[in-house]
Amino acid sequence: MRELATTCCIAGGGPAGMMLGFLLARTGVDVTVLEKHADFLRDFRGDTIHPSTMQLMQELGLLDDFLELPHTKERRIVARFGGEDVPIADFSHLPVAAPYIAFMPQWDFLDFLADRGRELPRFNLLMRARAIGLIREDGRVAGITAEMEDGETTITADLVVAADGRHSDLRQAGHFTVHEIGAPMDVLWFRLSRRESDAAQTFGQVARGRFAVMLNRGDHWQCAYVIPKGTLEKLQAAGLDAFRASLAQLLPILADRTDEIASWDDLKLLSVAVDRLERWWQPGLICIGDAAHAMSPIGGVGVNLAIQDAVAAANRLAAPLREKRVSDTDLAAVQERRTFPTKATQALQIAIQNHVITPILAGSGPVRPPFPLKLLQWFPMLRRIPARLVGMGFRPEHIGPALAPRP
Repeated sequence: MRELATTCCIAGGGPAGMMLGFLLARTGVDVTVLEKHADFLRDFRGDTIHPSTMQLMQELGLLDDFLELPHTKERRIVARFGGEDVPIADFSHLPVAAPYIAFMPQWDFLDFLADRGRELPRFNLLMRARAIGLIREDGRVAGITAEMEDGETTITADLVVAADGRHSDLRQAGHFTVHEIGAPMDVLWFRLSRRESDAAQTFGQVARGRFAVMLNRGDHWQCAYVIPKGTLEKLQAAGLDAFRASLAQLLPILADRTDEIASWDDLKLLSVAVDRLERWWQPGLICIGDAAHAMSPIGGVGVNLAIQDAVAAANRLAAPLREKRVSDTDLAAVQERRTFPTKATQALQIAIQNHVITPILAGSGPVRPPFPLKLLQWFPMLRRIPARLVGMGFRPEHIGPALAPRP
């Protein structure tokens, strides 16, 4: 068994893990990030980069280079109820460097952070490395065991960070208590070609019993088809032709290209979960991002909330890690700072699930905008409120003095 040592070992090379690893290494902390795949090339992950994340890039001096990556911009969100368009959010008024949502493949975002990290002498990224267990010494977590290409490896560390997603191996190994909130829906993700004659607007389409979202990705539409939780087998039993027909009826703009869905393999199921840990940490270990709180896809805020976790953790933990003195108080402070925005965001998502999504999927009553959305239609100034909540979050994080570059 091979043995390695580092100051901070981060399990998971997603947005939270890569951002935290980069920020800590930039401040002079020895960091090892483990990513279980050989690369970041996976479809239908969170691809929305919100204004809060781009503001962080601006504060790091990286925004201009970041925006050289392929992306599309969306300054407004529109929902279509039947034939009625309802503007939901207007990001153009946010006081940030990039007042819009950028749709960017997550692999480009992660490759960007990885490339910047590799420029730092204290950043170590291990691909095809999966954290599978915890090493404990004297009542605290002192490292991990990992599966790597050349066999099992132990990595000792002053701090272990679980950033390995909603199906976190380390969360399971730590026997954390999970507060299950639940969700009434699952999502089928797929892509269809986009033509020059198509509208550029990203939007959601609502009809009785059905709901879909089309995201403009430049040369194609990334589509989300929302179904009641656990009904995929029923949908498949009805046949692919029935699904294509339902999709064409819901989204007439795509009716002439639904045959691009050649088989059920072209549809990727996201089993929606909403949960959070009661306590995010143990001595020597802390969970962030989806490992600490799984979010609904409503608003596409999961990636950006995870990045804010990473920035808050880096602000608090950089100095203690450099000085080899990370305490339980430091870990508890990270959770305390991030608990309110997590709970508030999940509460908003659950309210939308209960009062908008569930009635739509149940097919009860005529399809028309709920009264709060009508207010957004009547009073354009109100659209700045959802833009602020979605684009910036309940507690935006910033690059503090503790994260100044060090050798």
